[in-house]
Amino acid sequence: MSLLFPLRIALFYFLLAFTACAWCLVSLVCAPFMGFRTRYRFVVQNWCRCAVWLARTLIGLRYEVHGTENIPERPCVILAKHQSTWETFFLSAYFEPLTQVLKRELLRVPFFGWAIMLLKPIAIDRDNPKAALRQVAKQGHERLEQGAWVLIFPEGTRVPVGQPGKFSRSGAALAVNAGLPVLPIAHNAGMFWPKAGWGKRPGTIQVVIGPAMYGDSESPRAIAELNQRAEDWINAQVSQLETLGRPSN
Repeated sequence: MSLLFPLRIALFYFLLAFTACAWCLVSLVCAPFMGFRTRYRFVVQNWCRCAVWLARTLIGLRYEVHGTENIPERPCVILAKHQSTWETFFLSAYFEPLTQVLKRELLRVPFFGWAIMLLKPIAIDRDNPKAALRQVAKQGHERLEQGAWVLIFPEGTRVPVGQPGKFSRSGAALAVNAGLPVLPIAHNAGMFWPKAGWGKRPGTIQVVIGPAMYGDSESPRAIAELNQRAEDWINAQVSQLETLGRPSN
């Protein structure tokens, strides 16, 4: 790895922050006059594509996507592994329009949070889990009816490579109650973009989109079973991706 690589990482973060502030300012002026789908493409999709491009150009973080044939025509609930920030950028650019379940505190971030508020996020209070579950169920159902994908990281937070997290049932419950499937997505982004620290490694991130999974009924048992199926599939895929290869140096 080049001795200049740390400088490339620093430049990446500088450009990421600069473009975020600049784009959010532009969005705050222009986006209120747009429809939701156009607003999403303008505010989120374009900037997230820029973030993924910066990661590829400056850090050497490429990606390959497998299983695109599994994506249903109608938007549904996406359950994705959460290891880094990269998958947030990638999934927000890849699926549109997309609503994400996120912590309420993010809306208070200057510029970034203000722009995110224009995009109908499901901003929950993690300190009140019961209220958060009700909010995800109500607002998630509304977003699905409006034709938006709902992205949920069922582990709730970024989990380091090799450490499976406990999956919340909120995404499975939302999908079952809406009569829609969950779409499981696994990846190994954490091998190249670790949860802790600023360090990055060049390489090719593998993203695997699994088959859409339906619940057998609307019963609590069926919701739990669907959630377990998605969790088992994601964990198995992630384990395989982590075993097949390590990041290049």
